[in-house]
Amino acid sequence: MASHVAHGTSEKEIPAPNTGAIWKTFWILLILTAIEFVIAFTMAASTLRVAIFCGMTIVKAFYIVGEFMHLKHEVKSLIWAVLIPTIFVVWLLVALIYEGGHLH
Repeated sequence: MASHVAHGTSEKEIPAPNTGAIWKTFWILLILTAIEFVIAFTMAASTLRVAIFCGMTIVKAFYIVGEFMHLKHEVKSLIWAVLIPTIFVVWLLVALIYEGGHLH
């Protein structure tokens, strides 16, 4: 009988999947989303509520990018290369909304 293992290699068992990090991320994002729901239904509509939602959305987006796109495991210069333009774009949007008279 022929062996299915290539000559010079050995069979290796497939390791069990490590789902702990995925579940941790799931619970953190679930808690943040639940907090957003509580704020949505208990706080009156205001600029503060919109600011809280925007801030929490940015936090969740960065957490997702860090975990699922593995950005947190990259070199610091790549992290800053993504973070600085993002901060600039957020600042630009706030400045344009403010100058457009929406926040007066």
